[in-house]
Amino acid sequence: MVFDDVDFGYNDDKIVLHNVDLYATPGQKIAFVGSTGAGKTTITNLINRFYDIQDGKIRYDGININKIKKFDLRRSLGIVLQDTHLFTNTVMENIRYGKLDATDEEVIAAAKLANADGFIRRLPNGYQTMLTGDGTNLSQGQRQLLAIARAAIADPPVLILDEATSSIDTRTEKIVQDGMDKLMQGRTTFVIAHRLSTVRNSDCIMVLEQGRVIERGTHDQLIEQKGKYYQLYTGKSAQAG
Repeated sequence: MVFDDVDFGYNDDKIVLHNVDLYATPGQKIAFVGSTGAGKTTITNLINRFYDIQDGKIRYDGININKIKKFDLRRSLGIVLQDTHLFTNTVMENIRYGKLDATDEEVIAAAKLANADGFIRRLPNGYQTMLTGDGTNLSQGQRQLLAIARAAIADPPVLILDEATSSIDTRTEKIVQDGMDKLMQGRTTFVIAHRLSTVRNSDCIMVLEQGRVIERGTHDQLIEQKGKYYQLYTGKSAQAG
């Protein structure tokens, strides 16, 4: 996945991303950090082709993203968002939504990979438990685990994770994070980071501010630079550090 000097605005008068360059090789984990409104979610929306860009190029496997059918593109992307949408159906069918022809065994294997199997088996009817009202009978953490299982069963080469675990207690967060880590293995992953502790092991961290990439590098490189990332991570200003 390559972004080459990309400009984007939701309308032509208000450009929200400026000259964004991004290069992700297969299997890499790329994290986007920055304050609210910096452009993190916008970048992932462009990878999905929810919007088309004003200037520059986005290439996927060397092909201009505009030449790829949206259906084919999105089928190759696994997405785990902050808000998981669940359907009025069984837990089994909610996971199977990621791959409609999956066998029961494949569903259970995906749930195990996502660390969801344990809590599912404790539900009143296990995998046959009915979910209603967008899964209101589950905790936020449990819903996230089902979203990870749904992405796992689709087995996509590229993942987009809006790894929002802010409303989950610490113990559940560790289970969710572990499920995400297993899902990421061998896949190109783009992570929108809310807690910087979760992106330390990224191959590249891109720091965004007002739609521009102002820093990029590994965690250690960025800490050494004592710039914006250092400030965000340590809570200290660069001068004080």
